[in-house]
Amino acid sequence: MLDEKTIRKYLPLSEATYYILLTLVEPLHGYGVMQKVEEISKGAVTIGPGTLYGAFSHLEKENLIVMTGQEERRKLYTLTEKGRQVLLDQIRRIEMMADTGREMKKKLDTMNGEG
Repeated sequence: MLDEKTIRKYLPLSEATYYILLTLVEPLHGYGVMQKVEEISKGAVTIGPGTLYGAFSHLEKENLIVMTGQEERRKLYTLTEKGRQVLLDQIRRIEMMADTGREMKKKLDTMNGEG
Protein backbone atom coordinates (compact mmCIF):
# COMPACT_ATOMS: atom_id res chain seq x y z
CA MET A 1 0.00 0.00 0.00
CA LEU A 2 1.26 3.44 -0.91
CA ASP A 3 1.67 6.12 1.70
CA GLU A 4 -0.87 8.94 1.87
CA LYS A 5 1.66 11.59 0.82
CA THR A 6 2.37 9.73 -2.44
CA ILE A 7 -1.33 9.48 -3.24
CA ARG A 8 -2.17 13.09 -2.30
CA LYS A 9 0.31 14.53 -4.76
CA TYR A 10 -2.12 13.54 -7.53
CA LEU A 11 -5.20 15.08 -5.90
CA PRO A 12 -7.48 16.68 -6.76
CA LEU A 13 -7.83 15.06 -10.16
CA SER A 14 -9.09 17.08 -13.09
CA GLU A 15 -12.59 16.16 -14.22
CA ALA A 16 -11.24 14.54 -17.40
CA THR A 17 -8.62 12.50 -15.52
CA TYR A 18 -11.19 11.41 -12.95
CA TYR A 19 -13.53 10.09 -15.63
CA ILE A 20 -10.69 8.42 -17.55
CA LEU A 21 -9.59 6.56 -14.41
CA LEU A 22 -13.19 5.58 -13.64
CA THR A 23 -13.51 3.92 -17.03
CA LEU A 24 -10.25 2.01 -16.61
CA VAL A 25 -11.49 -0.07 -13.69
CA GLU A 26 -11.69 -2.69 -16.44
CA PRO A 27 -9.32 -2.90 -19.43
CA LEU A 28 -10.45 -0.61 -22.22
CA HIS A 29 -9.03 0.96 -25.37
CA GLY A 30 -8.98 4.68 -26.11
CA TYR A 31 -12.10 4.88 -28.23
CA GLY A 32 -13.95 2.83 -25.61
CA VAL A 33 -12.80 5.24 -22.91
CA MET A 34 -14.12 8.23 -24.88
CA GLN A 35 -17.50 6.53 -25.34
CA LYS A 36 -17.76 5.35 -21.74
CA VAL A 37 -16.83 8.76 -20.30
CA GLU A 38 -19.64 10.35 -22.26
CA GLU A 39 -22.02 7.58 -21.18
CA ILE A 40 -21.27 7.59 -17.43
CA SER A 41 -21.22 11.40 -17.28
CA LYS A 42 -24.59 11.45 -19.06
CA GLY A 43 -23.07 13.59 -21.79
CA ALA A 44 -21.70 16.23 -19.42
CA VAL A 45 -18.09 15.31 -20.20
CA THR A 46 -16.64 14.52 -23.59
CA ILE A 47 -13.00 13.77 -24.17
CA GLY A 48 -11.38 14.17 -27.54
CA PRO A 49 -8.52 12.04 -28.86
CA GLY A 50 -5.85 14.69 -28.21
CA THR A 51 -6.86 15.08 -24.57
CA LEU A 52 -7.21 11.35 -24.10
CA TYR A 53 -3.87 10.31 -25.54
CA GLY A 54 -2.07 13.12 -23.74
CA ALA A 55 -3.69 11.93 -20.51
CA PHE A 56 -2.81 8.29 -21.28
CA SER A 57 0.82 9.25 -21.77
CA HIS A 58 0.94 11.20 -18.51
CA LEU A 59 -0.95 8.58 -16.50
CA GLU A 60 1.28 5.81 -17.83
CA LYS A 61 4.45 7.76 -16.92
CA GLU A 62 3.06 8.28 -13.40
CA ASN A 63 2.28 4.54 -13.16
CA LEU A 64 -1.43 5.16 -12.62
CA ILE A 65 -2.41 3.10 -15.67
CA VAL A 66 -0.71 0.34 -17.64
CA MET A 67 -1.16 -1.13 -21.09
CA THR A 68 -2.43 -4.67 -20.63
CA GLY A 69 -2.68 -5.87 -24.22
CA GLN A 70 -3.97 -5.17 -27.69
CA GLU A 71 -7.09 -5.97 -29.68
CA GLU A 72 -6.09 -5.63 -33.31
CA ARG A 73 -4.40 -2.20 -33.34
CA ARG A 74 -6.15 -0.90 -30.22
CA LYS A 75 -4.12 -0.81 -27.00
CA LEU A 76 -5.94 -1.82 -23.83
CA TYR A 77 -5.25 0.07 -20.61
CA THR A 78 -6.25 -0.50 -17.01
CA LEU A 79 -5.54 0.95 -13.58
CA THR A 80 -2.46 -0.01 -11.62
CA GLU A 81 -2.69 -0.48 -7.86
CA LYS A 82 -1.42 3.09 -7.48
CA GLY A 83 -4.11 4.27 -9.90
CA ARG A 84 -6.81 2.44 -7.92
CA GLN A 85 -5.66 4.07 -4.69
CA VAL A 86 -5.59 7.54 -6.26
CA LEU A 87 -9.08 7.00 -7.70
CA LEU A 88 -10.45 5.75 -4.37
CA ASP A 89 -9.04 8.80 -2.57
CA GLN A 90 -10.58 11.09 -5.19
CA ILE A 91 -13.96 9.38 -4.73
CA ARG A 92 -13.68 9.88 -0.96
CA ARG A 93 -12.93 13.57 -1.53
CA ILE A 94 -15.97 13.93 -3.79
CA GLU A 95 -18.18 12.12 -1.27
CA MET A 96 -17.01 14.43 1.51
CA MET A 97 -17.63 17.50 -0.67
CA ALA A 98 -21.10 16.25 -1.59
CA ASP A 99 -21.99 15.53 2.06
CA THR A 100 -20.83 18.99 3.11
CA GLY A 101 -22.66 20.57 0.19
CA ARG A 102 -25.92 18.83 1.14
CA GLU A 103 -25.58 20.07 4.74
CA MET A 104 -24.98 23.63 3.58
CA LYS A 105 -27.82 23.42 1.07
CA LYS A 106 -30.22 22.54 3.91
CA LYS A 107 -29.08 25.65 5.78
CA LEU A 108 -29.39 27.79 2.67
CA ASP A 109 -32.86 26.40 1.92
CA THR A 110 -33.93 27.16 5.51
CA MET A 111 -32.60 30.71 5.22
CA ASN A 112 -34.59 31.15 2.00
CA GLY A 113 -37.77 29.80 3.60
CA GLU A 114 -37.69 26.58 1.58
CA GLY A 115 -37.00 24.21 4.45
